[in-house]
Amino acid sequence: MDQSLRLLLYNTVVQCRRLLEENLALQLEGVYGVSMDGAAEPLGRLHLDAVGRADRQAIEATLAHWAGGKDSDRRRSAVERYIRESAFTFLNRLAALKLMEHPSRAIIQPSVGQGEQSKGFQQFTMLSPEALRAGPDVPPGGGYRLYLELLFDDLSQVLGTLFDSSLPTAILYPTHPCLNAVLALLNASALADVWGEDETIGWIYQYFTPTELRDEARKASSAPRSSYEMAFRNQFYTPRYVVAFLADNSLGRLWWQMRSGDTRLAEQCEYLIQDLRFTIDDLRTSNQSEIVNRKSKIENPLIDDLRFTNEEPEIGNLKSKIVNPAKRDPRELRIIDLACGSGHFLLYSFGLLQTIYEEAYDDADLGPALQRDYPDRDTYRRAIPGLILEHNLYGIDIDLRAAQIAGLALWLRAQRAFGELGLKVRARPQIHRDCIHIVCAAPMPGEYDLLGEFCRTLQPAVLGNLLLDIWERMKLAGEVGSLLKVEQEIETAIRKAREQLAALPPGIQLTLFGPERPQQITMPIRRAELEDDAFWAEAADRVVEALRDYAARAKARQAAGPHAVTQRLFAMDAEQGMAFVDLMRQRYDVVLINPPFGAASVDGKDYIARAYPRTKNDLYAAFVERALELLHPGGTLGAITSRTGFFLTSFQKWREEILLQEARLVTMADLGYGVLDTAMVETAAYVVEKIG
Repeated sequence: MDQSLRLLLYNTVVQCRRLLEENLALQLEGVYGVSMDGAAEPLGRLHLDAVGRADRQAIEATLAHWAGGKDSDRRRSAVERYIRESAFTFLNRLAALKLMEHPSRAIIQPSVGQGEQSKGFQQFTMLSPEALRAGPDVPPGGGYRLYLELLFDDLSQVLGTLFDSSLPTAILYPTHPCLNAVLALLNASALADVWGEDETIGWIYQYFTPTELRDEARKASSAPRSSYEMAFRNQFYTPRYVVAFLADNSLGRLWWQMRSGDTRLAEQCEYLIQDLRFTIDDLRTSNQSEIVNRKSKIENPLIDDLRFTNEEPEIGNLKSKIVNPAKRDPRELRIIDLACGSGHFLLYSFGLLQTIYEEAYDDADLGPALQRDYPDRDTYRRAIPGLILEHNLYGIDIDLRAAQIAGLALWLRAQRAFGELGLKVRARPQIHRDCIHIVCAAPMPGEYDLLGEFCRTLQPAVLGNLLLDIWERMKLAGEVGSLLKVEQEIETAIRKAREQLAALPPGIQLTLFGPERPQQITMPIRRAELEDDAFWAEAADRVVEALRDYAARAKARQAAGPHAVTQRLFAMDAEQGMAFVDLMRQRYDVVLINPPFGAASVDGKDYIARAYPRTKNDLYAAFVERALELLHPGGTLGAITSRTGFFLTSFQKWREEILLQEARLVTMADLGYGVLDTAMVETAAYVVEKIG
């Protein structure tokens, strides 16, 4: 997508946002009695039917959940967030339909490209002519609204939150004139080429936050004041050539090494720097001129270890340092983006993984296992897109909107893969939303009465206290995201709990919540529990399973009234928190990141200083340190960051202790200014390999 087309898309997104936010804000106040300053009319004064009253209660419960208190500023911020989330979700739904109906995908019948004249809606009216009937209770465009809402409900079965019409942020729906105005902007002929691009939904995500809002935030504070500010201040699209450079030399290189260079990725990966790793044995028969010629083309610090004797290379020292990794079943490879945004690294990696899976099927070492599970090649090829999403690609972001967009983008990428195989929509394997591992790093929710309700059921009783401790430790997940060492926090909580409990006198009664917390619960701790070595050995898994069990049970409840909304939001937050914990407890083969630069948020600063003393001066340095922790030995990290870490004295420990001791540099590109869209930062892209 060239710059002129991106500028056109930017202007379109800004106009759509303003139309939707203004329209939805008017509805929120005019229909539901909630103004932008947070004030709310008493429910009894509003002329609402039973459905409208339930919707108003759901809106109130959502605002209370987000505000976390009665402070007027928090309430105002919660209302602004509610309008923003509602507008963003609706715009993304329309954009998603535009992408799905594009001829290159043809996932759905044309539904929004010509508004109410679209083929899909016209067919719907033939099957359901009552949708066109007018009446005093049917607003203009009511039939088209019904059609779109049914379409949203259908898509929610596979894509989850983005299309879930039962969520409070789906209550507001733009008026007919507003919807037509937004569709006119999206359907402009000048934008026709946009809807064939996989990255379009990512650009919409970035452009939804106006540049002036980012500038205002930076003027107000040098450090982000909240997780929301952290997210939009670092929304900079990673150019495709940078994505390719990093993925080619990490994931692409990994497979290329496993196959000793015998792979189509050697041509597919345009930016792959082919070094001497797979030709160690061949060097014994090479002459000096050939080696020198290769060496002149390759920037690899290990090449300098080559020595020549009588026209033959002394390769013993080099060979001891370079060992091709053992072949691995492609279903075992794990790739994660720790600040995934709209998922550009993962989208590109999807294409590399397609080739990896296809080659693995015929590999002498890997093929037998794959052929046993998939005896028929055509069946195997149809399974590949789903296998990639289920086993290989993972992403984390502090912005729920980004997580929604990245999940949608990967689903669309899989659908395109099915189309490339010639599969019609009805013949494609269904990819369930649970197979898409894109997670919002969110704190566990703060409704302590609901948590206490669950903890009463836990056995042994000490498990409830552990659960609370971890719940508290996760409060910063939304501020520091992947930098929260939650897997280490769990182990620390367990160790301290056992030490502290062992020191208590017999028969002690523990209070689940401290005196500052409501809903105190006295829980007897029996000496046998403290001496149960089997429990403590499995305590981490028990705590995680308890959290997961609560999230599942809370989601399944069908209570009535505003409590049901609170309970559901609580369950959704718990699910996100649990998914985040699960991802942080795993280890990966490849990490790809375009991390935030600069200072941590105000609330996250102290934690970063404690957890990352060597790299606390800049978030990107801390992300590199964290990425290496999450890698298997021999795993690779591909990152684009500020280039300052390679020469400023304040980054000396980062260079000497992390890049040169815990890792080794594979390749680097000094890119300078003008790479990350409007970000005024000189960048470098590099790949390092974890030593260990």
